[in-house]
Amino acid sequence: MRTTPEGARASTPPSEFVSERRDSAALVDQIVHWLDDAKAEDVAVIDLKGKSSIGDFMVIATGRSDRHVSAVADQIQQALKDAGQDRIRMEGQPQCDWVLIDTGDIIVHVFQPEIRAFYNLEKMWSADREPEPTAH
Repeated sequence: MRTTPEGARASTPPSEFVSERRDSAALVDQIVHWLDDAKAEDVAVIDLKGKSSIGDFMVIATGRSDRHVSAVADQIQQALKDAGQDRIRMEGQPQCDWVLIDTGDIIVHVFQPEIRAFYNLEKMWSADREPEPTAH
């Protein structure tokens, strides 16, 4: 729940937040499609609603080698730019064992298999978590 300026609690989010979330969900579907086109493996989508303020969704995928991880990340970054996403940050290159692409609302992780197994983000973020406190 959010707090209104008068201090009363509002039970429904403002329409712009609902619209942004719907837009994020549509973009996640597109990202999953692009990952499939790039031959990424074991794609997982985690809904972060109510779990974190870092974004709306997390997408996790595996590349077979450092070259494949790099190619997948480059393809996703270019597809996002072509789709009009202009605030993209990418980290993890040139090592390419784990590349993170941050669009603001969606965080995409592309891992080599052993690195993905080591960090096991799906287990960490899929577990029930206490909601983060909201600013007053």
